[in-house]
Amino acid sequence: QVQLVESGGGLVQAGGSLRLSCAASGRIFSRYAMGWFRQAPGKERELVASISWSAGRTYYADSVKGRFTISQDNAKNTVYLQMNTLKPEDTAVYYCAAGPSLVERYDTWGQGTQVTVSS
Repeated sequence: QVQLVESGGGLVQAGGSLRLSCAASGRIFSRYAMGWFRQAPGKERELVASISWSAGRTYYADSVKGRFTISQDNAKNTVYLQMNTLKPEDTAVYYCAAGPSLVERYDTWGQGTQVTVSS
């Protein structure tokens, strides 16, 4: 069974940067992809970025393209989300997830980490 633990959230001013980490344990290589989702108050959870473990394929939501970068360290079973040029609208709880597809059907979730961007 896969377990995911996020870290790296916090409070940052607009224009600043944060790096989120997601440490995975268990049979992670049985999962195809790792993704970062976010959910702001009153809004639906949305996929921000994802990466496939083996092929290194990536996906980015239009709202974060050019600002966020997802990467993986296979030796550490860790996925990162580097977030640059943060905006107040990036404020949300960010969740790490694992699943069999790059953009859908995620079925294993971390507990979430809060990211707050002040204007």
